[in-house]
Formats: sequence, structure tokens, C-alpha cells
Amino acid sequence: MAAAARILIAKPGLDGHDRGAKIVARALRDAGFEVVFTGIRQRVESIVATAVQEDVAVVGLSILSGAHLALTARVVEGLRAADAPDIAVVVGGTIPAADVPRLHAAGAGAVFPTGTPLDAVVAGVRALTATAARVV
Repeated sequence: MAAAARILIAKPGLDGHDRGAKIVARALRDAGFEVVFTGIRQRVESIVATAVQEDVAVVGLSILSGAHLALTARVVEGLRAADAPDIAVVVGGTIPAADVPRLHAAGAGAVFPTGTPLDAVVAGVRALTATAARVV
């Protein structure tokens, strides 16, 4: 039996609201993923270091502050600089539809705006981890 994919759920920046991130973390855990939760107000450098240390397949960023474009780009760049470009980044939260293509261009493997059904989040993360498993 294959080991469960490890997922890091992180709250970058100054946003202190974590209810949605905890709900997503629980849904992923209930779907069979191993979930690591960083807590609120994390620096990008800490998120990258934790992702590498915990050997995760996916970093899930929960962002409500409006800084989703900059924070996502910084996490993706940080993972590349840490020689971990194979770690997928997904982002969820208060994200205008117009920003979704920009997040993909910045390196996000999937984007889940507020209101995305939990089963769609799980399916999206599962697809990313299945793709990563085939590459390895």
C-alpha cells in the first residue's frame, strides 16, 4: 500500500483567520492525506523550510488578505531556490476570478477560490499528487 501524500497547509502573511484552512486540512486528512498545518502568520521562508523538512508533495496556501499573487509567487520561487521545484503549490481563499490565470502563471498548480466545494479541493490535490507520483 502506498504511503499517503503529505500536504502542508500554510497561512502566509498577516492574515489571522484560519477557519477555512482548518476545514480544508481536515477534509484532506479525512480523504487519506497526511496533513501538516503551520498555523497563522507564517513567513514565506518558514513555509518553504517546513515544506522541504516535512518532505511534502503539496503546499496549500490559504490567503484571505489580498496578497495572494505576491505570496504565491514568493513561495514558488522559494521552493525553486531550495531545490524543491517538484513540490506543487495550490492556493485558496479570497481570490478574484481575474487573478486565477495570473496565479497559474506564477506557478500555482491549482486555485480554489472561496466557496469551492471540499470534494473539488480534494480531487484537485489528489490529481496533483497522482501526477507527482507518476513523475518520480
